[in-house]
Amino acid sequence: MSGRGPARRGVLTAAAGLAAVAATAPGARAAGPSGSGAGPSRWTTSWATAQTEPTDADTVASAGLTDGLCTTNVRLSAGGAVRLRYGHAFGTVPVLVGPVTAGGLPVTFGGRRQAWIAAGASLTSDPVAGPRTAEGARLTVETRLPGPTGPLSFHRNTHASHSVDGERTTSVFLLTGVEVTGAHGPTVAVLGDSITEGVGTPDDADLRWPDQLVRRLPGSAVANLGISGNRLLLDDARFGPGGQARFDRDVLSLPGLRTVLVHLGVNDLQQPPSQTDPALVLAGYRQLVLRARDSGLRAVGATIAPFGGWTRWTPELEAVRQRINAAVRTGRVFDAVVDFDTALRDPAHPSRMLPAYDSGDGLHPNPSGHAALAAAVDRRHLL
Repeated sequence: MSGRGPARRGVLTAAAGLAAVAATAPGARAAGPSGSGAGPSRWTTSWATAQTEPTDADTVASAGLTDGLCTTNVRLSAGGAVRLRYGHAFGTVPVLVGPVTAGGLPVTFGGRRQAWIAAGASLTSDPVAGPRTAEGARLTVETRLPGPTGPLSFHRNTHASHSVDGERTTSVFLLTGVEVTGAHGPTVAVLGDSITEGVGTPDDADLRWPDQLVRRLPGSAVANLGISGNRLLLDDARFGPGGQARFDRDVLSLPGLRTVLVHLGVNDLQQPPSQTDPALVLAGYRQLVLRARDSGLRAVGATIAPFGGWTRWTPELEAVRQRINAAVRTGRVFDAVVDFDTALRDPAHPSRMLPAYDSGDGLHPNPSGHAALAAAVDRRHLL
């Protein structure tokens, strides 16, 4: 037996080395969940974006980059040690990432300054060597993409200023998350649409309602997964996969998560083709709740806010909205409910927002409206 031991170890070592090469080679694709049961991660997503596929109108993302430098400015929620996560959900070829810096400090991947991200995969960095970041800190991430990359998975509009080769953009390319170790409050992912994304608030002001929620909950980590135009039930070439289709990738893949808050539904009503059957929207919610619970998450639902005055509002759609909200308020759909409808509506005209909260289009709240949404979230429902 003792004579066979070294040979056996040699075989195992060689196999492990081949596996490592396969995992980092340009042609490699992402592996599925390991199911190792190793216990909860000490990492929590402090800032995040959700990706979509570029269209022809998205000139930089659709053309890709060669020796491009993407500078991304993020506002963290929780602080602590930092690592980065990249994603290429809609990629068709692998992309070389790096060198990368975060807060001016070098970022490595398995000890190397560069790494390949496979098509459809994610890529997580090593912990960044350096001082812990403060809660609420602003962090600048610089990512060199040697390229040519081909079309890049991206988030179209974060309502914050970034740059590509020195040119301003509000888009973020490949970077999907900044993860930290210092969260000591609620850890929440918000699966939402343009209101969650921040439409109605000025760029670079950090006045989106998830940002304002963070300031109400010290130590919390909130991942903003809002996509403008996103729906619960249907996919869209410009607005990305619907909430049901992107739930596993955008929500369940996040480390350290405790709660998901679902803020989708208004686009299912107002975007053609309009969904006029409340039962289908409620069934979509229930599917998300089941998947969240199966992963040990608490599922909180938001009522659909009033959108009277919006160009596609009709009395028929208002009736559908009211029926969906009535069912959500019963407490038999989600584990807890945030009543965004009540927080924003004008009591004299319940189909409309209070004028003081309206950005001017009847659908998207202004910064005061976003503050009202943040105030409507009960901390106890997030724990």
